[in-house]
Amino acid sequence: MCMVIFAPIFAVCAFATCGGYSGHLRVRVECLDKSQSNLSITVNFAYPFRLQQVHFKPTLCEGNRQETIFMVGDYSSSAQFFVTVAVVAFLYSLLATVVYIYYQNKYREGNRGPLVDFVMTVLFAFMWLVSSCAWAKALSDVKSATDPTQVLLLISACRRPANRCSASHHPFWSELNTSVAFGFVNFILWAGNIWFVFKETGWYKTGQRYPMRSASERRANGMSQRLCSQNSFDQSGDSFYQHPYRQASFDLSRESFGQQHYSQGSFNQSMGSLRLPQTSLGQPIIISQGDVTPKGPNPIIFVNDI
Repeated sequence: MCMVIFAPIFAVCAFATCGGYSGHLRVRVECLDKSQSNLSITVNFAYPFRLQQVHFKPTLCEGNRQETIFMVGDYSSSAQFFVTVAVVAFLYSLLATVVYIYYQNKYREGNRGPLVDFVMTVLFAFMWLVSSCAWAKALSDVKSATDPTQVLLLISACRRPANRCSASHHPFWSELNTSVAFGFVNFILWAGNIWFVFKETGWYKTGQRYPMRSASERRANGMSQRLCSQNSFDQSGDSFYQHPYRQASFDLSRESFGQQHYSQGSFNQSMGSLRLPQTSLGQPIIISQGDVTPKGPNPIIFVNDI
């Protein structure tokens, strides 16, 4: 939302303050002969700052003779580059605004839209930085070239001690200074938007799904795995009863075994309850080995005397 609102506005302010600039300076030449003086020499210059094409005609203080003087410097490349970046960034930000609002589904489809937007955002951030630095340097040179004291050095009549030359009007640079400031503001805006556009790409989502780990983290993870495996090996060699879970399972197995034994005892008791009919055989009679004659119907038990 920040890019949608501020990027077009700041881009317009950048190229409007630079591309729409026009300034002038004014100098005066007082000759020894007052009738030959020129008290208002105006020098006009504007964007794209091809100063070598700007000329003026001061007096020579020799009758009515004048000379044609051209200023020095051509700073059109830096100024035009800055304005071009601002215009293209303004158009792209408008296009991106339309896509964000009306074509959000197509923008996210196939991850192609976020990738293109990410590349263009990085490119514009870089171009804003380069163009702003270049224009700031060119503006400094323009200020030096259009300084009235430097312009007076170009006039032949001002080199004579008998004549007096001075500046009556200096150019105003506030508008061009503002254009440089807007250039760096645009750079900060586009550079800050790189992170938000990157979060929409598949690269960020892939990184979130498979996070990259540093070498120290990988070493710590490997050490923890080795410690876990060593602890598992030590636990497997300990007594069976030292492990609470195994002891609990063993107790459960013993309990189940007791239950089975109880069931078997119950079965034996049920089998014992099925008694066969008993026959009374009477009291046994103990006799010695020599006496083998049975007496009565009682059974005979032989006992060997030792």
